[in-house]
Amino acid sequence: MQKIMIMSDTTCDLSKETIEELGIKVVPLKITFGNETYKETFDKTTLEIYEMMEKSPEIPKTSAVNAYEFEEAYKEIYEQGYTDIIYVGINSKGSATFNNSLMAKENFFENNPEAKGKINIHNIDSKCYTGVYGYPIKEAVKKIKKGATVDELIAYFTEWFDSVSVYVVPLTLKYAKKSGRISAAAAFAGEMLGLKPLIEFRDGGTTTLEKIRGEKNIVSKVVACLEKNMVPQSPYVLVCGKDDTLSREIEKELYKKFGRKAEDCFTVGAAVAANIGIEFCGVICRKKNVQ
Repeated sequence: MQKIMIMSDTTCDLSKETIEELGIKVVPLKITFGNETYKETFDKTTLEIYEMMEKSPEIPKTSAVNAYEFEEAYKEIYEQGYTDIIYVGINSKGSATFNNSLMAKENFFENNPEAKGKINIHNIDSKCYTGVYGYPIKEAVKKIKKGATVDELIAYFTEWFDSVSVYVVPLTLKYAKKSGRISAAAAFAGEMLGLKPLIEFRDGGTTTLEKIRGEKNIVSKVVACLEKNMVPQSPYVLVCGKDDTLSREIEKELYKKFGRKAEDCFTVGAAVAANIGIEFCGVICRKKNVQ
């Protein structure tokens, strides 16, 4: 009989309380402000990190989960009698964390040869961040309780990650400017003109779909984008920074059009906020006509 442990990293943006409630294993990325380093989610809550970001003249530095930390986690789970670990992790193009999970898998079986045939480790790249994998992890735990097999869970995750997109509008470009994600000149020009980029995160990369003029137009523009791109009547999830007002307004408009509310709302952690900021709105959904 399969005994399955779902494992992830803290960029899935599940709270400490939710992690404990789900009974999953989550390894932390680290956040550094000056000379102080904290374990994301476990040492500081997301809102505490936001407060620190607002007070700090510099954006925080984030560091990947290393291979040794993964190997120790694998060993702990193995010793608890699990037959399978499904690690669902941060975009491999945006962090060394996922590749470290693969290295640790090799190291674990080299250092624990007796584990071969007793436990299997399955590593799944979410190709994105935050609720893109936080949400399906919560769903997967429900499926395990209903008797889902490892193959069924892997198929579920794979289908979701192959079809999902995130549509996000940052309200300020100062974090993107500091992190180098957008050139200083482009960020300055955008802010001077009152332009807010509508960004799509998909398949490990990003695309700016539109430049929205003024905050008053954000909700209507995002909803129009979702009408065009979202699979009708499919589950969707909100994402936000320190304030969920705009994301909730988008949800209200989507409810009017589709009669469906969001499944969840994820407040993004430091790994994402360090690049996109702490003021933004967005939606995670299945995309139409995915090739």
